[in-house]
Amino acid sequence: MEGGVITQFWSLSAAGFAATAISFGPGRMGFGLFVPEFRSAFAVSTTAVGFVSSLGFLGFFIGLLIAQAQLARWGPRSPVLSGLAAATIGMMVVALAPNLPALAIGVFLAASSAGLAWTPFNDAVHRKVRDEDRPTALSVITSGTGVGIALAGLAALAMVVGGISWRFCWALFAAASAAALLGNWMALRDVGKDTGGGPRKGWRDLAHTATIPLLAIGFAYGTTSAIYITFAADHMVAAGGVPGVPVGATPALVFICYGLFGLAGLLTGRVKAMIGLPVFLRLLMLAGALSVALVAFAPNSWAGLTVSAGLQGVHVMMTSAVLAFWSERRFPSLPSRSFTAALLAAATGSVLGPAAAGLVSGTLGAEAMFLGTAALPAVTALLLRDRHARERPVETVQPDNA
Repeated sequence: MEGGVITQFWSLSAAGFAATAISFGPGRMGFGLFVPEFRSAFAVSTTAVGFVSSLGFLGFFIGLLIAQAQLARWGPRSPVLSGLAAATIGMMVVALAPNLPALAIGVFLAASSAGLAWTPFNDAVHRKVRDEDRPTALSVITSGTGVGIALAGLAALAMVVGGISWRFCWALFAAASAAALLGNWMALRDVGKDTGGGPRKGWRDLAHTATIPLLAIGFAYGTTSAIYITFAADHMVAAGGVPGVPVGATPALVFICYGLFGLAGLLTGRVKAMIGLPVFLRLLMLAGALSVALVAFAPNSWAGLTVSAGLQGVHVMMTSAVLAFWSERRFPSLPSRSFTAALLAAATGSVLGPAAAGLVSGTLGAEAMFLGTAALPAVTALLLRDRHARERPVETVQPDNA
């Protein structure tokens, strides 16, 4: 591997790792982590929790669309920096929020960073990193989420143990986001707009049956993960937490386990190579289903918390890594747009899921809501066929430089 290629591999991997650590760590997951504190500070009901969470995921959805427009016009640098700027501002708004509407605005801005700052790296990696190194680079970038979530969980644990204000935690998140913004500004200086000569590609080029499995997996993954990060820790707190630690430390423990086990995402490429994509996807969907079901069956035991949060971390990090390289393999001429399509499906589930789950929980109870949620990835695993999980490029879409 030539020196320049090595530099691009590591600089893009590190920049993407930092961007996802911020945007998918405290940016996208932070609201669920601090729900008990927000309930106390702003008298938030379960239904309101669901709607604020859905608003945040709506920000993620809108961010995905804006990222594609910026990417087409200016290249990856613009949406990534826009996303980290939104994260920095949104987290500071949360830290200073005087009421629920201000909190919701901050959550919206912080969560929009995940839509803005992630998918452009698919375009950058596709153009700047060798084909055989792309799955590794994309897995490293995706796994930044695990570190971001674990560190956010440690901050929340320090809040409980050390008596630190949740507002200070969010100010700390904002400072970390500003540092990531500076690092990405430097790392992406030489990654410009794709000027490849071939026909211009658009959303219509994804009108192919090969897109359907990507969208289905994305929707199931987005719905399940959004409901989990919004309600799981809060339900465990309501159940009394786990023995031996303060009840208030429960959300921190959930997200620390979630993030640390999520680092398994670094092994995504290797595991897929060992067992094949169809089997891998089925196992990931079943892991998500079992994770949510355990919240209903064992919300106040160490085994239930650890296994549930760990499986959810594996489900989220590995599934998102799979969507990143699977979309890039299937649509090599549309690496960022195809990934965005999968994430738009995930974002749709993320917007609809928490709002619906909050209403169901308020009428039928939390246990029924979690079991109903678990059914979605379980059914997806049962319906998935080997032919749905192909990796070879779609023949009707030719690369731009062909």
